[in-house]
Amino acid sequence: MELLLQQIASGLTSGAIYACVALGLVMIYVSTDHINFAQGEMAMFSTYIAWALIQAGVSYWVAFGATMVIAFAGGLLIQRFILKPLEHAPVLALVVCFIALLSIFNSMAGVIWSFTVKQFPSPFPKGDLTGAGLVSYHQIGVVGVTVVMLGLLTCFFRFTTLGLAMRAAAQNASSARLMGVRVSWMLALGWGMAAAIGAVAGMLVAPIVFLDPNMMTGILTYGFAAALVGGIGNPGGAVIGGFVVGVLENLVGTYIIGNELKLSFALVIIVGVLLLKPAGLFGRVNVKRV
Repeated sequence: MELLLQQIASGLTSGAIYACVALGLVMIYVSTDHINFAQGEMAMFSTYIAWALIQAGVSYWVAFGATMVIAFAGGLLIQRFILKPLEHAPVLALVVCFIALLSIFNSMAGVIWSFTVKQFPSPFPKGDLTGAGLVSYHQIGVVGVTVVMLGLLTCFFRFTTLGLAMRAAAQNASSARLMGVRVSWMLALGWGMAAAIGAVAGMLVAPIVFLDPNMMTGILTYGFAAALVGGIGNPGGAVIGGFVVGVLENLVGTYIIGNELKLSFALVIIVGVLLLKPAGLFGRVNVKRV
C-alpha cells in the first residue's frame, strides 16, 4: 500500500511537469494548428539560462521570473523573425523548421554550457511532508505551481481583453481581423507564452532529472501524450491529461512493464488516443461543411 501511494504521489509530480509541457504545446497548437517539436529544447535552453543566473549569484525566484521573461521574449522573436515568413508555407516546411530549431537549441546548449550533467537547485525545502517518504515538499510545490499557472491562464483568457483577442484570432483569424485584432501579433504572443510555460516546466523538472541538453527529450513525448489525452485544443484538458499520464506511467511502469519501458507506454497512449478518440477526453470534434 505504501508503494502504491508513493507511486501515485510521484506520478502526480511527473504529471504536473507533463501538464506544463502540454500547456505549451496547446498554446501553440490553438494559435497555429501546428505542433512545436522544439518545445522541449526551448524549455531546456531556458533552464540553462536560469542556472547561469543562479550561478552568478541571483536568487532563485528572481532568476525564475527573469527566465520566464527571457523565454517569453525568445518565443515572440522566433515567431516574428523565423515563423512569420513561413505563414503560407507548406506544412512540411514548418515541420522541418521545428526540427531545425530543436537541433539548434540542443547544440547551442551543449556548446555554451557543455554536455556535462549539472545539478539544479529546488526552491522548496528538503524533506517529506508525511515523514514516511511519500510526499516531498518539491512534489507539492510542483503541483502547486502548475495549478496556479493554469488558474492564471484561465483568468487571462476569459476575463482580459488581450486574452479574448488571442482566442478570437485562434478560432477565426479572418473575422478577428475585421474586428481590428492584430492576428499576427496574437500568434507571436501565443508563442511567447508557450515558451514561458515551457521554461517553468524545465525549471521544475531539472532538480529531479538533473540538467543536461537532452533532459527534455522524453518529457516532450509525455507532454504530447498528455495534450492528446486531454484534448490538443483544451488547456484545462491538457493539465488533467498530464496528471493522468503521470500517474498511469508510474503505476504501469512499476507493476506491469518495468521502468525501462515507460517511454514506450507514452507512445502507446499517443497511438491509442489517435486511433480511438482523436479529440481527447475534453476536446471538441470540429465538423466542417464542404
